[in-house]
Amino acid sequence: MADLDDIKPLRDLSEAFKELAATLDSPTADVELVPFARACSLILPLIRSLGIAFKFAEVSYAGTASKSVGTLQALVDGDIEATTARKDTSNTKNLLGVKRTLDVVRAMFEQILVTDGDSIRGPANKAYTQVFAPYHGTAVKKAVAAGTYALPTRAQMLKKLNETDEASAAAHMQSYVAASAPVIQYIERLFFQEIFLV
Repeated sequence: MADLDDIKPLRDLSEAFKELAATLDSPTADVELVPFARACSLILPLIRSLGIAFKFAEVSYAGTASKSVGTLQALVDGDIEATTARKDTSNTKNLLGVKRTLDVVRAMFEQILVTDGDSIRGPANKAYTQVFAPYHGTAVKKAVAAGTYALPTRAQMLKKLNETDEASAAAHMQSYVAASAPVIQYIERLFFQEIFLV
């Protein structure tokens, strides 16, 4: 059994996305579904540490990995061939939600890294406004705005993520920001090449 002190969600998240980003170093690269789903599942402890304000972003990653679909390209292609890509229950729509969740975490980390103080309310608001707000109705926007008052402080969030060294946590956040960008861009290209609106 792993020592609880060895469980570091930020470290694990940044390392998993560095590995994914490394697979995208050629124009013909594709992302395998199983490692992608594994990396994405590592975001759940962070989303959960934020509480009710980011409950909408708690995406179910279970079932994303399929033995019959090996890559993200094949996942999107399969939905397009079946003319199900735009259905709310399609794998492609689920991938779009996952991409937005990855992006909101990236944007929030960027904001946390340049913001002084212990509050993450401002960084979370900016990230939400940038990534999710354009796609949410008034009721969800109001719920998120109300929920941001219950966000933990930066110190509380880091404690929930088993991070005791703020410099190390900041390095992991920066690593995720850098490594997630090419993965997010890759997913966007999948949608654009298939003439699917992101």
